[in-house]
Amino acid sequence: MLRPDATIGILGGGQLGRMLALAAARLGFKCHVFCPEPTSPAFDVVRRVTEADYRDMAALARFADDVDVVTYEFENVPAETAVFLAARKPVLPDPAVLATTQDRYAEKTFVRGLGIATAPFAAAGSAEELEHALQTLGRPAVLKTRRFGYDGKGQAMIRPDTDASAAFRAIGGQPAILEGFVPFEREISVVAARGSDGKVVCFDPTENEHQDHILKVSRVPAAIAQEIADDARRIAERIATAFNYVGVLAVEMFVMPPGSRPALLVNEIAPRVHNSGHWTIDGASVSQFEQHIRAIAGWPLGHPIRHGRVEMINLIGTEVDEYPEWLTVPGTSVHLYGKAVRPGRKMGHVTRVFEP
Repeated sequence: MLRPDATIGILGGGQLGRMLALAAARLGFKCHVFCPEPTSPAFDVVRRVTEADYRDMAALARFADDVDVVTYEFENVPAETAVFLAARKPVLPDPAVLATTQDRYAEKTFVRGLGIATAPFAAAGSAEELEHALQTLGRPAVLKTRRFGYDGKGQAMIRPDTDASAAFRAIGGQPAILEGFVPFEREISVVAARGSDGKVVCFDPTENEHQDHILKVSRVPAAIAQEIADDARRIAERIATAFNYVGVLAVEMFVMPPGSRPALLVNEIAPRVHNSGHWTIDGASVSQFEQHIRAIAGWPLGHPIRHGRVEMINLIGTEVDEYPEWLTVPGTSVHLYGKAVRPGRKMGHVTRVFEP
């Protein structure tokens, strides 16, 4: 168990790293952020920063010497970076998890291996393999790069009249996965924390609404039956346990129409704190960020109590300019990330807490 004056190393300097560092500071920890981007928003709130490439081994060695444990705010950390650091300091969650979750095909295969349902899928490593996958799964279907896709990037919808070869070229001709189209009713996510003692604590399932493939609104509690909510928590717990995970992860799921079996399909796993869990900062007695810090520090996990009905709204691009209006709305908290404005970029979020 780390003492409160220990230093936590964070790989990645985006808003998730920023919020992790703020949660760590509240518990008395210091943070050192390693990121190649000079304008990283997490740099503004931590004790020490290293601005260097993730493959700069000399810089990584100095970083490791300065910290007591290493974690990350995003899953696309180069494998050699994680291996190098793990030989010097504890890296949590375990870098072995990255090998699975960085690859959509490996991730879905892992989930299926646990007996948990997913959308139908097939490998599409070439235009020819894509044609074969389409014959198996049919149209419409979704083509996704196996690695490095987020917020709709690296994806293409294949409709009945879509040229499959053109779709493959549109995602860069990279190794891909084809997923059968799922007529789901709604998307939910479960943010779960697992401690080093194996205990798992889940936040309430959250219902998510997207805009242009980017998460726009999260609402909790999700508008689902209690048995569906309980099943969603059990799925997240099974995945965290199978990974021997330490930290916070999010499991995105599709809720199928009434009468469907199975009622839930796992869409993706995020081995980190997650945008759909931002509501926990203001809407629960312990946030996802504090839970993650507690877990990697070897501290007991908190037992989150939700303060009421909660809604989180992302401020995307120039929507950040609306922050003065949100400051006047009762029950609303404003979080701004200090980033340069770009179209489609998450610039901040607001959380609205309503009475139960």
